[in-house]
Amino acid sequence: MPGSVPSGSKVLVTGANGYIAAWVVRTLLEKGYAVRGTVRSEAKGTHLKKIFADYKDKFETVVVEDITKEGAFNQAIKGVNAIAHTASPFHFKADDPQELIGPAVNGTLSVLKSALNNSAIRRIVITSSTAAIISMLPDRKVFSEVDWNDQAIEEVKTQGKNASQASKYRASKTLAEKAAWDFYKVSNTNRSWDLVVLNPPYVFGPLIHDISSPSALGTSAGDWYNSVVRPDMGGKTIEAITTVGGGWVDVRDIALAHVLALQKQEAGGERLLISKGEFVYQDFIDVANALSPSPIPSHTDLPKGSPGAGKEFVPKIVYDPSKASRILGPELVYHTIEETTKDTLADFERRGW
Repeated sequence: MPGSVPSGSKVLVTGANGYIAAWVVRTLLEKGYAVRGTVRSEAKGTHLKKIFADYKDKFETVVVEDITKEGAFNQAIKGVNAIAHTASPFHFKADDPQELIGPAVNGTLSVLKSALNNSAIRRIVITSSTAAIISMLPDRKVFSEVDWNDQAIEEVKTQGKNASQASKYRASKTLAEKAAWDFYKVSNTNRSWDLVVLNPPYVFGPLIHDISSPSALGTSAGDWYNSVVRPDMGGKTIEAITTVGGGWVDVRDIALAHVLALQKQEAGGERLLISKGEFVYQDFIDVANALSPSPIPSHTDLPKGSPGAGKEFVPKIVYDPSKASRILGPELVYHTIEETTKDTLADFERRGW
């Protein structure tokens, strides 16, 4: 029967060398789970094996070169009790929208189809995004799990390659998540598992995956570094850092949410928005400059922006994360903006960035 997955079970984490995924692996291991992580090559798994060496046979990697291929996960799922599917492309460099949509949709369906062949699997948690929830509207709106980003799908459908980069990405997340829920419904009679989907906004916080330089950071973390650490704020204007932002969550909190989503029986069949709150980059800049002693002393020229201006900003997009807090329980405690900023800057300092 579908349901919660207790500590001691084995969990497959797809794209295990990614920013969020590496923290999901670590949190699962810390909570007593065994983890098998998929990577695209043996080399991609080397760093993970090193940082999780203390867990010995509780952690292993398996190579899945192309997650979109039919049966790609048939071998990887053998002997596991749950899946955390985090692997999906996230960048703003796609020419053809299908560069993002194809891997996102087909990778998700590939996991779910393979899972039909394993009756030991009790739950699958998919990492979606608030990109699948929001729409760009003229007026302020509080978004929740009942909302879908059909706007991005329509833009991509009508404009194709000329659609905005943001809409191409948002359409990929929306279509992948819709495909997952559709598959979940039609496979109702012959699956042993239930489904949970997590929808985080911007994800910030320290890194544990293999990364060599700030220029190699992913989209969210890279934008944070450029805006909060670089003296030129990554080329952003004062207006941009004081009026453009979104929702955010610490990477350690979204990782914990994956584990809680496996543990809580009542999470089955639910879509959960995971967000600490809204921000503009000026908020993080102010905190970075206020921390004493500075966690990144090698940078004496942190940007200042327009101090305090973030407090005056009224976001048009607001998230209601109350459902996730109710279902995942009091264990889900979000890091504060001060904690995330301090730990992230200290991480950069350790790396010499």
